[in-house]
Amino acid sequence: MGKSGSLRFALLMALLFESGSFLTMERGLDVDRTNVTSWCSMPEACEVYGFTDWFKVGKYCVKYFYSRANFTDAEFRCRSKAPGAHLVSVHKKKENDYLLCLVKKFNPKNLRFWLGGFEFFQSGKFFWLDGSNWNYQIWTRGEPNHMYKKTEECLEMNWKEVGKWNDDSCSVKKNYICAFKRLDMLKIDQE
Repeated sequence: MGKSGSLRFALLMALLFESGSFLTMERGLDVDRTNVTSWCSMPEACEVYGFTDWFKVGKYCVKYFYSRANFTDAEFRCRSKAPGAHLVSVHKKKENDYLLCLVKKFNPKNLRFWLGGFEFFQSGKFFWLDGSNWNYQIWTRGEPNHMYKKTEECLEMNWKEVGKWNDDSCSVKKNYICAFKRLDMLKIDQE
C-alpha cells in the first residue's frame, strides 16, 4: 500500500471508530501576505474546566495550534488534547468567521490551517472526521479540484481566498484547529 493508500486507510479507520461583526480584509498577492484589519469578533472562552484557553464556537470548544503537521498527524494530535477531540468541523458561516478570527489573532502572517474535512476515496464527497453532517461549505473559486489532482483529499482554509476552503495534499504540514463538543465535556465534569 503506497503513502496515499495508507493515509486513506488511516482516515477511514478514524472515521469508522470515532463516531457579530465580520472581519474586513484586503487581499494581497497571496494569503500569507494578506492585510487584515485589527478587529474582528472573537468567540468567548470555553467554560469547560481545564480548557479555558479554548474558545466556544457553535457546539464546540476549539483551539488553534501553532504547530505544523500533516493532516493525519494533526488529527491524532487533536485526539490527544481532549476526550473526543478532532480537527475542527464547520457548520455555519459564523463558525467559519470565528475560526478566521482565531487564526488572525494567533498567526496573522500565515492564515492557512487544516480543517477536519477529507474527501472519501476520490469520490467527490467530503466528510468531517468527527462524524458530523457535511451541511455547510465555502470553497475558493474553482475548488475543490480533486478531480484534476488526485493527491488533494484534505481540507484547509485560507489558501487563495481568505475565509474560504481548498482541498490540498494531506502530506503538507500546516497549523491546525482542534475541537471537541462542549456538552460532552460538561457531562464528564458533572460525573
